[in-house]
Amino acid sequence: MKIKDVEVKGFAALAPMAGVADRAMREICVQYGAGFTVGELTSARGVMQGDKKSARLLECFGDSVCASQLFGRDPEIMAQAALKAQELNPDFIDINMGCPAPKVAGHGGGSALMKDTHLAAKIVEQVVKASNVPITVKMRAGWDNDSLNAVELAQMCEAMGAAAITVHGRTRKQMYAPPVNYDIIRDVKSAVKIPVIANGDVTDAKSAKFMYEYTGCDYVMVGRGAQGNPFVFDEINAYFEGRDYTPPTLEERFKTCFRQIELMHKYKEPRTAILESRKHTAWYLTGLRGSAALRRMCGEISSLEDIKIIFEKALEQNRDL
Repeated sequence: MKIKDVEVKGFAALAPMAGVADRAMREICVQYGAGFTVGELTSARGVMQGDKKSARLLECFGDSVCASQLFGRDPEIMAQAALKAQELNPDFIDINMGCPAPKVAGHGGGSALMKDTHLAAKIVEQVVKASNVPITVKMRAGWDNDSLNAVELAQMCEAMGAAAITVHGRTRKQMYAPPVNYDIIRDVKSAVKIPVIANGDVTDAKSAKFMYEYTGCDYVMVGRGAQGNPFVFDEINAYFEGRDYTPPTLEERFKTCFRQIELMHKYKEPRTAILESRKHTAWYLTGLRGSAALRRMCGEISSLEDIKIIFEKALEQNRDL
């Protein structure tokens, strides 16, 4: 797939999950075959106010295809923030029109822009004019089931110069509850000429295959399916490349988790890294025997040594898997 002049390899990307898909997770997912990653959504206003945390969220890395994501509702501020973001060398900049979180949508950003398509289009127009890299847009099916307007908004964004559209097949009202509306993703793909990236419940090769075949999308995006499971990208790529896929051993799973948490310590303050490692460690334990008790232990992690102890206990209880 090409996003203007940006060549994207592989068959699946990592979704921009706020508070989850940090640089450490993105680097690990790239190692296992994520075709591109998108940074955590970043406030355009925060960028323009010189907020250091916002600047860190925009960082890209290495030779992999990497995008920065901005949210806001003021076209001029969004355009200025895009100029700032370009200083950190993203391959493209994504405009968030899909975040359902009250702290974003409640202030008119994210998925709230789907209720004001003219403002949304104006934002795309201004950002495209200000940017020297491709601009993409991530949206939902609509605000609710009475306003499924992703097709209309996608066409408006394309007309304003967007280089690709990502559609999460749920409404804002749904948040992350089932079902995924595959039909509207298919309808968006039929309505625009630019690439369409499909998002929603892609968790393995089987669900990726269904998404591609049902919607006709150009690419798929994995969100929660990659939590504690960066191997999903290798699984999806293996299927479409026609090669065998071997799931990771428990030892590899735990080594990967520990490597990710070490990267978190490299990029974040020690206390922040430890606190955030609790949820990531718990996700890597999903599906194991005794996982409920192990996840409770994760809630008390206060050092890297605690994580090693949890892994040792998990291996002891699951050696026959």
